[in-house]
Amino acid sequence: MSRAQQVDADFLALPRQAVCQAGIEMAQSLGASHVDIRIERVRTGILQIRDVAIETQSDDTIAGIGLRVIVDGAWGFASSPIVSIEQARLLAQQAVELARISKPLSTEFIELTPEPTYKDQIWVSAYEIDPFSISTEEKVERLVGLNAQLLKSEVVDHAEAFTMFVKEQKHYADSYGTSTTQQRVRMQSAIEAINIASDGFESMRTLAQPAGYGWEWMGNSIWKWDDEIAELPTLLAEKVKAPIVEPGRYDLLIHPSNLWLTIHESIGHATELDRAVGYEANYAGTSFATPDKLGTLKYGSSLMNITGDRTIEHGLSTIRFDDEGVQAQEWDIVKDGTLVGYQLDRRIAARVGQNRSNGCAFADSPSHIPIQRMPNVSLKANPQGPDLNGLIESVDDGIMIKGDNSWSIDMQRYNFQFTGQQFHRIKNGKIVGQLRNVAYQSITTDFWGSMKAVGNQSTWVLGGAFNCGKAQPGQVAAVSHGAPAAIFEQVNVLNTAAEAGK
Repeated sequence: MSRAQQVDADFLALPRQAVCQAGIEMAQSLGASHVDIRIERVRTGILQIRDVAIETQSDDTIAGIGLRVIVDGAWGFASSPIVSIEQARLLAQQAVELARISKPLSTEFIELTPEPTYKDQIWVSAYEIDPFSISTEEKVERLVGLNAQLLKSEVVDHAEAFTMFVKEQKHYADSYGTSTTQQRVRMQSAIEAINIASDGFESMRTLAQPAGYGWEWMGNSIWKWDDEIAELPTLLAEKVKAPIVEPGRYDLLIHPSNLWLTIHESIGHATELDRAVGYEANYAGTSFATPDKLGTLKYGSSLMNITGDRTIEHGLSTIRFDDEGVQAQEWDIVKDGTLVGYQLDRRIAARVGQNRSNGCAFADSPSHIPIQRMPNVSLKANPQGPDLNGLIESVDDGIMIKGDNSWSIDMQRYNFQFTGQQFHRIKNGKIVGQLRNVAYQSITTDFWGSMKAVGNQSTWVLGGAFNCGKAQPGQVAAVSHGAPAAIFEQVNVLNTAAEAGK
């Protein structure tokens, strides 16, 4: 993993060790059996361009301390934007007091699985150019330049460009002796071409996925931005004139730029163990994949191999240690089509009798308590599978879907409907044009059970999102989902225009 960057000197200069030690010692002296404390700084930049003018620009920083305790089996938590020894001691007092107040209302005795101690660990994610080191003028020039290229086409009436970049810095310490400092950077960018006609509008967006890169992501060495921008008007012009899909059942060749979202909704949320045991239901509901089905539930075809992973380079959920001091891991969630694992934090792991968490605790700011959050959940490529052209050639009558758009799924993560950006009609192994108004609908286990071909590693792409929501109060987390291109047999396809008119 690249180590071109180091943790910023001003963050390292904070009295991290002294502040944490003061908070831990105070909480222990007041009766806490467990103490963990985070000093965090999260900086977020946003730049949005409409045609060739700036529409939105922001640069915000959230910083502070979050301190969590267990007292007599009950949680207590307190936070502050002030980072000081005195404040850490005050937070320890508040957290212990809150734990004692909440104890009569507690429905369980909180216990955590053990974890080895990691002392004075420093980790930086794999990026080259800190996006905050690039001037606003340079960022605007790049995005305006891409928009301007699109606006040269007669089919493009408007162009929009968006980029969001985050630097997350976190120091963690706990009462067992673990002490870690981490810094990670992530980028999300999208360019969209829009055509306006008398009967409505159509748009075509880039397929570039958010990832754990710095500003180097906006060059052409990683993602071929200039090539995609050159192709976008042609794709848009074809889409504008494309026929509306005829509803029915089709073989679907789903590109990873679309499949990542289906993985997120139908597998990622469904295998969060706090949802599966009914402890968590906010935002995404609970799950049909309950623990009694572990080892027996046929989630999909034998080609289906899903992993949870917090170690993959450039993953949005990639870290070295989670927010409970657990070292990052990779593990199986679905193996040969069968459910074999879940996502765990230390509390949920202890509750279900596991001997260790797999490192899925995360808080999106110092003012929030860590909760179980999604790792990078990915579908493995088939080493013996075909490349993208081979997959296309194997389809007699179907549709290739690229890019994500709207989605809908029930509160058990079971019945869903997804759309996309591009819908390419396949006849006798050849692409013969685009379609419009396509959505696919299925039951989770039926859909994954219909997966009859999985592409090789050349088709695999790491997709994802910055904005996965969970909990109350709500928290947001970034997460990646890698996927190869894959073929799903005889999936129900809907005409979204007809559905909207009902």
